[in-house]
Amino acid sequence: MSAEFARDAAVTAAIFGFFAAGWFGWAQDDPPPSWRGWLTAGSIVSMLTAIAGGVLAWQRWSTGSAIDATTAPTFGIIVGIEFSIAAIGAGILARLRKGDLIPAWIALVVGVHFVPLAPLLRYPLLVVVAALVSAGALAAVPIARSRGLAVSAMTGVVVGAVLLAAALFSLISVIS
Repeated sequence: MSAEFARDAAVTAAIFGFFAAGWFGWAQDDPPPSWRGWLTAGSIVSMLTAIAGGVLAWQRWSTGSAIDATTAPTFGIIVGIEFSIAAIGAGILARLRKGDLIPAWIALVVGVHFVPLAPLLRYPLLVVVAALVSAGALAAVPIARSRGLAVSAMTGVVVGAVLLAAALFSLISVIS
């Protein structure tokens, strides 16, 4: 389940920590009042994890990476496609006045984009993250609606928690 290269695990911790904080922040759009403290704590822990991952990545920068001259263009294409699909779908949802579904749509696109990244980065954990984020995105809408919650709150909690857990796993794998 570990990354082939420690630097890649550290960078994953930094990136996932940063984006987990963003998802916990998005969840604060309209959460139940009792969630606010937990969401803030999630954001803080996520940012601390991102910083720790960044420091560890910097310390291990010359130790090797799955991203090299051969894989970097493919990585860029995958991420470019992800951003394009997310933006187009969000634009369509906004135009259809279904803006409340945008967080779930973006989460689904994010989850799916980890599928081709897992073998490229040689990091099997990304397959687990792909499955959990995608399932969370699909479940967020009906769960939020059945409980009278904002879709952004439900999606943000699920995706933030998955990314934070994966960031912490990556961080621990680097230091152990």
